[in-house]
Amino acid sequence: MQKTDLSKFNNGWYKPGVSFAVRAAWYVVNRVFFISYCPFSSFKIFLLKLFGAKVGEGLVIKPNINIKFPWRLKIGNHCWVGEGVWIDNLDEVVIGDNCCISQGALLLCGNHNYKKSTFDLMIGKIILEDGVWLGAKSIVCGGVTCKSHAVLSVDSVAVSDLEAYSIYQGNPAVKIKERIILE
Repeated sequence: MQKTDLSKFNNGWYKPGVSFAVRAAWYVVNRVFFISYCPFSSFKIFLLKLFGAKVGEGLVIKPNINIKFPWRLKIGNHCWVGEGVWIDNLDEVVIGDNCCISQGALLLCGNHNYKKSTFDLMIGKIILEDGVWLGAKSIVCGGVTCKSHAVLSVDSVAVSDLEAYSIYQGNPAVKIKERIILE
């Protein structure tokens, strides 16, 4: 029977997309202005854009969030990012217009292949289409698309795509009902 051998782990194929100097500068900026109580959305938006993020109008970004690589982040118009959100975007994260990412939510683009003795790194893009709401402490895994106006409820885990206008709950998240939006 095979065993995991982490001494053979190698993710040398993975490229973060920018120089070490840019990554180091972002690490400091992220620690000082994002993983802190800096309440100024406009200043944080400026910093995100400076480091390559594509950000639309009207973004509200709360204190104490963590963004791995802003150059792999696209956020649409009029989105909210709550306290304690962690965007662990080893791959691209695309957030559509009018999305709400509630406090403590985790967008997790990376994982490991437990079937391989070398525990290889696996990454996958995350897409949140327009109107998606991620509940507090929910998790979206790499390779998942949350279709238009889907809801992932509190403390739920999306490991596969969420259908449009549907509400999901649990670990793994399952569809529990349709989302109906009233005028």
